[in-house]
Amino acid sequence: MKKRWLSLILIALLLLPLHTFSPSGISEAAQQFKLGNEVLMEKYHHLIAGKKVGLVTNQSGVNRQGVSTIDVLAKDLTVQLVALYAPEHGIDGVAKAGEHVKSYDHPKLKIPVYSLYGSTRMPTEDMLRNVDVLLFDIQDIGARTYTYISTLHNVMVAAQKYDKPVIILDRPNPVGGIHVEGPVLEDLYKSFVGIDNIPKAHGMTVGEMALFFNRNINATITVIAMEGYNRNMIYQDTGLSWVQTSPNIPDIESVFGYMATGLGEGTGIHMRDTFKWIGSRDLNAQRYANLLNSAGLPGVTFIAEPYYNGLIGGVRLHITDYHQFNPARTGIYALAFAYQIGDFKVPKSSASNIVMFDKVMGTNKIGQFLEQKMSPQEIEARYAPALERFKAERENYLIYGYAPGYQPPMSQRIAVFVNDQEIDFDVDPYIDQNDRLMVPVRFIVEALGAQVQWHGPTQKVTITKGNRNSQFTIGSNIAYVNGTRMVYDTHPVIRHDRTMVPTRYVAESMGATVEWIEETRTVLIELTS
Repeated sequence: MKKRWLSLILIALLLLPLHTFSPSGISEAAQQFKLGNEVLMEKYHHLIAGKKVGLVTNQSGVNRQGVSTIDVLAKDLTVQLVALYAPEHGIDGVAKAGEHVKSYDHPKLKIPVYSLYGSTRMPTEDMLRNVDVLLFDIQDIGARTYTYISTLHNVMVAAQKYDKPVIILDRPNPVGGIHVEGPVLEDLYKSFVGIDNIPKAHGMTVGEMALFFNRNINATITVIAMEGYNRNMIYQDTGLSWVQTSPNIPDIESVFGYMATGLGEGTGIHMRDTFKWIGSRDLNAQRYANLLNSAGLPGVTFIAEPYYNGLIGGVRLHITDYHQFNPARTGIYALAFAYQIGDFKVPKSSASNIVMFDKVMGTNKIGQFLEQKMSPQEIEARYAPALERFKAERENYLIYGYAPGYQPPMSQRIAVFVNDQEIDFDVDPYIDQNDRLMVPVRFIVEALGAQVQWHGPTQKVTITKGNRNSQFTIGSNIAYVNGTRMVYDTHPVIRHDRTMVPTRYVAESMGATVEWIEETRTVLIELTS
C-alpha cells in the first residue's frame, strides 16, 4: 500500500504576528491580505513547476487583480495546464441552479473542460489520467448547501482513489469565521447539497473545510493559506471585488442573504431578488416584519414588502452590520415566524425519497418543529447540542486565528443538555471552587430518568435507576456508587434552598457520558444505558 501523507498546510503567515486593524477595520487588512492563489505563485511555485496540472475552478477563481487562475497557469511556461474541471453552473458560472453541464474542449487552450455537474459529480479515472497534481480555486460562500464544497469533497475522494495530490488555494469565507449556526446534517440526509456532517453555516474557509473532509478521506492534500487573514474578517475586509459566483449570487448582499432567505424549499416560503427578500402567499407582510424586528436579531432590520397587490407578503432584509449579522440563525427565525402566522405544509421525506427541504436542513427534525409551531428559540435549543459538538470538532481543523485582542463571545449562562434536551433549572448552575459544575439534584436526576430520595437527618441523597444506585452526602466528598466507595474532589451543598450536586459525578454514576464545552459553557450529557 502506498504511503499516505498527512494533510500539509503551508501557513507561513501564522508564524508572524497577525495584522492590526485601521480605525475602519478595512484598509490595513486589505493592504496585507493575499489569496491562496497569489501565495502559491509567490512562495510555493515549486509545487507545480514542471507538473501536469488539472485545475478545478470557475469564473470566481481570480486573483486580487481579477486575473483568472486559468490564464495565470496557461501563461506559465514552467507549468503544463492539461485539464479544467467545472462545478455546478459551469466554468463560466452561467448555468442555472441544478442544470446539468456538459464537458467540452476549451476553444483557446485546446484542453478538456470536464464537467463535475453532469453525467458525473466526481472526477473519473480517465479525467485524472494525464494529471500530476490537482489545484482547487473556487470561491465558496460559507453555506453547507452551496455545492462548491461538495465538489471539493468529491475531488478529494477521487484524488485519494487514483493517487493524485490536491492543492487547495484558500479563499475567505465571505460571511466570516465566527458565526457557526444551524442544524448539523445527519447521515441519512447526506446529498450533494449536504456532503458531510456540518451545520448550515460552517464558519470555515475552503482550506479548513478540506482539512475537515480529509478526516474521513485521507487524501494527499496541501492547503496554501491566505496571508493577512483572520476569523473576524468578512469579505468586505479583504479589499477584494466580489465576482459573481453563481447566477443568484451576483453581489455581497446576496451572499449574506443566501442562508437567511433560501431555506424554505418546497414549503411555499421562498426568496426573491437574489436572496434579499423572503415571504409567501397569504402572509401578512407587516405582521411578519414586526415579529422579525421584535426578535432583536443583530445586524439586520426587516422591511415589510408585499407584492402582486398584496397577495404575496414578505420582508426585505436591510443588513445594518455585516459583522454582527448571523445569516443562518436569521433564516431559522424567518421560517419559524412564517409558520407561526401562516398556513404552510412541511414537505415529508419517506424511506425511498428524501425531500429537498430535509436535505437543505440536513434533518427532518426542523420540519417537525415547524409543524409544532415551535418558537425559533425552541428550535435553536433543539439543535444546539449537535452544533456544540461540531464546534468542538472543527477546532481541530482551523488554520486561522482571531484578530488581536478579540475574545469570542461567551455567555455567562451555563446550558445543560441531556440527550439533546436542554434542562430548565429553577436555580442557576454554577462552577464551584473545585472547578466542578453544580446543578439542582432533582432536575438532573429526573432528566436522567432516575429517582431521588432525600434523608434530612443524615443529609444524604440517594439516586436510583434500575440496578444502579448512588449515594451522596452534603458536605462530604465521599460517595457510594453501586456499593463502591468513591472519593471525589468536590461535594454536594445546599444553595438557595436547593441541593446542588456535581453534574459529572451524578451523571456518570447513572451510566451517562458527560462533555463540557468551554467555548460555549455547555454541558452535553448522553445516556448510554
